[in-house]
Amino acid sequence: MSDSELILCLLPSFLALVLFFILIRRKQKRFNLPPGDMGWPFLGETIGYLKPYSATSIGEFMERHISRYGKIYKSNLFGEPTIVSADAGLNRFILQNEGRLFECSYPRSIGGILGKWSMLVLVGDMHRHMRIISLNFLSHARLRTHLLREVENHTLLVLKTWQDNSVFSAQDEAKKFTFNLMAKHIMSLDPGVAETEQLKKEYITFMKGVVSPPLNLPGTAYRKALQSRSTILKFINQKMDQRIKKMREGIENLEEDNDLLGWVLKHSNLSTEQILDLILSLLFAGHETSSVAIALAIYFLPGCPRAIQQLREEHVEIAKAKKQSGETELNWDDYKKMEFTQCVISETLRLGNVVRFLHRKALKDVRYKGYDIPCGWKVLPVIAAVHLDPLLFDHPQHFNPWRWQEMKQNNSSSTNSNTSSFMPFGGGPRLCAGSELAKLEMAVFIHHLVLNYHWELAEKDQAIAFPFVDFPKGLPIRIRHHTACI
Repeated sequence: MSDSELILCLLPSFLALVLFFILIRRKQKRFNLPPGDMGWPFLGETIGYLKPYSATSIGEFMERHISRYGKIYKSNLFGEPTIVSADAGLNRFILQNEGRLFECSYPRSIGGILGKWSMLVLVGDMHRHMRIISLNFLSHARLRTHLLREVENHTLLVLKTWQDNSVFSAQDEAKKFTFNLMAKHIMSLDPGVAETEQLKKEYITFMKGVVSPPLNLPGTAYRKALQSRSTILKFINQKMDQRIKKMREGIENLEEDNDLLGWVLKHSNLSTEQILDLILSLLFAGHETSSVAIALAIYFLPGCPRAIQQLREEHVEIAKAKKQSGETELNWDDYKKMEFTQCVISETLRLGNVVRFLHRKALKDVRYKGYDIPCGWKVLPVIAAVHLDPLLFDHPQHFNPWRWQEMKQNNSSSTNSNTSSFMPFGGGPRLCAGSELAKLEMAVFIHHLVLNYHWELAEKDQAIAFPFVDFPKGLPIRIRHHTACI
């Protein structure tokens, strides 16, 4: 074949390729994308975005990008073209339009380790069904009549082991409290017994893998986590088989009938695989976020002695009233009296940002403030960036629980804007089902903590985002017994 014949043969293919690129470029030009940098091929800017930084900041990466491009910018994160939002209005818009314009879209590695039926990764009708089950089990009535008592019992179980003038990891103690509570709440497992401790050991290995790079290679944290996941699911499955056998034999156990496993087996038509993933995801969500929030409160409060003093005054008044009435256990009325405590909880969640950003995907082309978000692009609403925005919260890096009292008293439009921008548990149809339980846990733990102990940081430590919030040294504290004047 001559050169001219070869050129004539290849010409149609060449022209088709040129036409293809022209069409692609034209399609791209029709979008008015936010400014930004797509970074390296495939990796994009993921490594820089996930670089560890202080949890009370948004990190150098976000600060630099917001300074350069504004609060809405484009990037390439987790292997996908992404719109990153530090804009309060866009974040609300994204969460409120869940299922219509956007949907949950976590990296495959998260689904691989939590399970395809995990509430974190499910979308659509199945997510709604799972969420309804969770909401029914975490209902307001159940919080009042059952969970409040359980939360207080598990708080006291942990605090009573603290020896005067001892030093220990506050983070580990918070994790012990929330794990034991959720294990009891979900499967009626008693704290301290061999099977609960073994499950906790496997769960710790599992959690290390959730926050590690998704490398499924021998010896990696991710591979070990997958192995622990298998062990945990086998344990839950054995519990299910035992329950089903008892149900068939007509054996009743009031405690087991009232836990999540018993409730799901009796009142849902979920498959075995769905029940296993539901229980694992609720154990993950209920344990990890609440324990970090409690550790953050323990970390922030010593830097604000006036807040500790006001907390003590509030809780001494509650304890005095309990003593005069001859009651010992906290009730719902007591909880509702913890008004300043709720301010401390809100400020802890705002400044510490347990949930820093969410994973979403555009279901169709969306325009917002003149910018286009193309269908199929990943969208990251960064909750932490809004909570630490100086235009919304004065001196955002300062722990100031009284700002929430001022917001409540002030009915100005700016206050309404601030309140609606506060989303520690997400928002819209995917608002965290356990948000009220988490606040209850924090309030009851703080109640007994300030009434019975003084504490200080025994070693310098700080909350680091990577991307989950963690204390590298475990938050070592020294405690002294303190008996309030009641």
